[in-house]
Amino acid sequence: MTKSYFVTGTDTEVGKTVASMAIMQAVAKAGYSVVGYKPVAAGSKETEDGPMNSDAIRLRECTTVDVDYEEVNPSLLHAACSPHIAAELENTTVDFAQLSRGLKNIQTKADFTLVEGAGGWRVPVSYDSTLADWVGQEKLPVILVVGIKLGCLNHAYLTAEAVRRDGLEIVGWVANRVNPGTEHYSDIVKTLEHHLGAPKLGEIPYMPAIKSRDLSGYIDISPLGLSPV
Repeated sequence: MTKSYFVTGTDTEVGKTVASMAIMQAVAKAGYSVVGYKPVAAGSKETEDGPMNSDAIRLRECTTVDVDYEEVNPSLLHAACSPHIAAELENTTVDFAQLSRGLKNIQTKADFTLVEGAGGWRVPVSYDSTLADWVGQEKLPVILVVGIKLGCLNHAYLTAEAVRRDGLEIVGWVANRVNPGTEHYSDIVKTLEHHLGAPKLGEIPYMPAIKSRDLSGYIDISPLGLSPV
């Protein structure tokens, strides 16, 4: 069994990495091997092993097999901005062939591969292409992360519409409470459940130091065709 999914969000900073970690932790707890893949990352920090992206580091930490950082994140851009701007600043390009080779390699490592995007669905990686173009090329089923806040309904509807218009399936979505003060939280989630037309995989509450926690209990992986081994 080899399953691969692409995680996108309604915007940047809506919790794609948090949701990806939660899904990977739930898959691992169910007894499957799992690997994370961050094909394009914009924004790096210096580590003792060289520059790395913090989100890719988190995905690697949740990976249950031995992989090098470069296998998790083949295209690292150092400026924390839109990938197409970062690539231009660094006089480089995001190479879809490189991303595809990396995906095929990492898919051989585990039962389950979770691919995390950058920014929202239409994030540009050049002036003429978006990361969604590559996802469509790879025909990856999509998991949508909705950061629950004022305005997220519009963003969620538009993102779901764009994904489906691109010919891809939304296999599930995750509600991530990015703002504890958001009013009408339960009504917003109820509205999304009614309109998104895909199973809700879970709701992740707002909490401090969330990226250092075990979030597996907030995710139901059964809609992804997985049950405990």
